[in-house]
Amino acid sequence: MTESDASIPTSEYARLVQIITRLRAPGGCPWDREQSEASMAPHLLEETYEALEAIESGDPGPICEELGDVLMNVLMISEIASETHDFHHEQVAGKIADKLVRRHPHVFGEVKADSADAVLVNWEAIKQEEKSESGKKQGTLSGVPGDLPALLKAYRIGEKAARRGFDWPDASGPRAKVDEELAELDEALASGDQQRCQEELGDLLFAIVNMARHQKTNPEMALRGTIDRFMSRFAYVEEKLGDDLAGASLAEMERLWEEAKTVGS
Repeated sequence: MTESDASIPTSEYARLVQIITRLRAPGGCPWDREQSEASMAPHLLEETYEALEAIESGDPGPICEELGDVLMNVLMISEIASETHDFHHEQVAGKIADKLVRRHPHVFGEVKADSADAVLVNWEAIKQEEKSESGKKQGTLSGVPGDLPALLKAYRIGEKAARRGFDWPDASGPRAKVDEELAELDEALASGDQQRCQEELGDLLFAIVNMARHQKTNPEMALRGTIDRFMSRFAYVEEKLGDDLAGASLAEMERLWEEAKTVGS
C-alpha cells in the first residue's frame, strides 16, 4: 500500500457498512429494522443541517462527527434499498463516481476550462445533454429541488438562469432592481392591498437574492448569520433585564442591544 493509499480510510468505511448491515439484519436493532427510506428522510435532512451548523462553527471535531452522521444516514437508506433489490451503497457510489467523471471532462478528458465559471457552464451543458439523451424534457430550472429553503432555492434558480445567459452583465443591475422593487413595495403598502404587498415583498426578496449572488454571497448563509447574531444579542438583553424584560422600555432594550454588540454578542 502506498502512502497516498493509506490516507483513504477504506477499512473504517467497510466497518461502518458492516455495522449498518448488522443493525438491519434479523436479531439487529428493533428501531433500525423498522425504518424505511421514507422514515429515514427527515433524519437525513436534520443531520445535514447539523453538519451545516458544525461547518459554520469551524471546529473540525464537530464537523467530522456530523459528517459521519450524514454518511450513516446515506448508508442506512442504501442498505434499506438493497433489501428490495433496488440498489446498494456500491451502486450509489458508482453512480456519483460516473457522474463526476462525466461532468469533469476538463479533468478526465480533453475539454478546456480555465475558470470556475467555465466549469459551471460546461456542467450545465452536460446536464442538459444527459436529460436529452434520457428522453426527459426538462427545462433549465426543473432540477432545483422544490423543498429547498426559499432563499436558497431563489439563489440556485438565479445561478441556473445566469448560466443560460439570463442575467445582468454586472452588479449594478440587481442593485438597481432592489431599489425598483422597494419602491413598488412602498406603493403596495400605501394601497393597503394585502395580496399585492405579499407579491411585492416576494419580488423584493428575490431581487436581494440576485444582488447577493452577484456579490458571491449565499443569502441563506448570510441570513443564518444574522439570525444567530440576533439571538445572541437578544439573549444578552434578556439576561440583563431578567424579570424586568416585559416592563422595560424600548429605549432601555435598545441601549442593551447596542451594549451587546460591544461585548461581541
